[in-house]
Amino acid sequence: MSGGPRTQTGFLPIVPEDLPEGWTTRVPDETDVDELIALVSSAKRAVDGSGAVEAELVAGEAVGEGSWTRRQVVVADPQGVIRVWARVHDRAAGRSNVDLTADPALGREVEQELAASLLAWAEAVALRIARGRGLGGTRLDVSVHEDDDRLRSMLEAAGFTRARRWLQMSRPIGPGDAELAETREGVVVRQVARREDGTPVAADLQAVYRMIEESFADHFNSYRESFPEFLSRLREAPGHRWDHWWIADIEIEGQWVPGGAVAAAVLPEDADGHEGTYIDYIGVHRLARGRGVAKSLLHAVIADAARRGRNRVSLEVDADSPTGADGIYASMGWVTRYRTESWHRDVRVEGTDAPVPQARLDES
Repeated sequence: MSGGPRTQTGFLPIVPEDLPEGWTTRVPDETDVDELIALVSSAKRAVDGSGAVEAELVAGEAVGEGSWTRRQVVVADPQGVIRVWARVHDRAAGRSNVDLTADPALGREVEQELAASLLAWAEAVALRIARGRGLGGTRLDVSVHEDDDRLRSMLEAAGFTRARRWLQMSRPIGPGDAELAETREGVVVRQVARREDGTPVAADLQAVYRMIEESFADHFNSYRESFPEFLSRLREAPGHRWDHWWIADIEIEGQWVPGGAVAAAVLPEDADGHEGTYIDYIGVHRLARGRGVAKSLLHAVIADAARRGRNRVSLEVDADSPTGADGIYASMGWVTRYRTESWHRDVRVEGTDAPVPQARLDES
């Protein structure tokens, strides 16, 4: 057997280097979950003042299903207290999402030193993932809250640049929304078909995937995922439910075919004790545009949320899109709660002729 040193679980792990004296790193385990929830809450409170945390989501990323596609480490100070949590998500071929959650009580000098080490680690991990996929490079993608100047400064120092802004929008559920329906002729919205045991019908799942992939093919930062990757990623979310996926069928020459789809999930209870609905994706096939498909799908999601007793429907939309995609949401009652930014850095594998996904590295 050849190929370098291995452990029982594969190649020796990449570990962060050049940490301050006495600081240590390790992979998180079940005993760290409560401490990580507190860390995420503290970091969030320093940015937006809320400190609200989806505890189930944190646990899922650290040790649950979400951890399956993530490489991650926690960084502890000399007293053994976790002060930073870093993870690299194998999001799709040519794209690695990076998350860096740091204790806001860290001094700037230590924070910058840790960030440099962890972002270098993230790059090394992402390049190993790229090599494993047979690629010559990948994009590091970090999401930053518009008010998070600390994380922004860490990324700037590491050579990242801001690539895009996103609107985080929410629509309150109001009186009459349970009866909301789109009456556009030639469009019928239905839930993904399910068998008696609740499992979805494969053909409908494939239709949702196809509608979303094809509708986003010409959008900024679009990454083509395989069908298994798409399903696995969305199922990682604690709020995933098959009865939150819809298909809009359209009539073409007497036949009904899929023209658009929505994949949504359950939002956890807010301060008032009400759950919400989150639209992960809404896609309309380019051949079905202009037929009222998007509004029909949105009305179906709103009505479903109202019938379930929820108080909001939230989503993310590209703030810099030349199509003005946020206009349809604003016209239907969505308002922007806050903005986020995508920060990118493209990296290449040295000494290889493997291809770099051009659609991923040439976008601006």
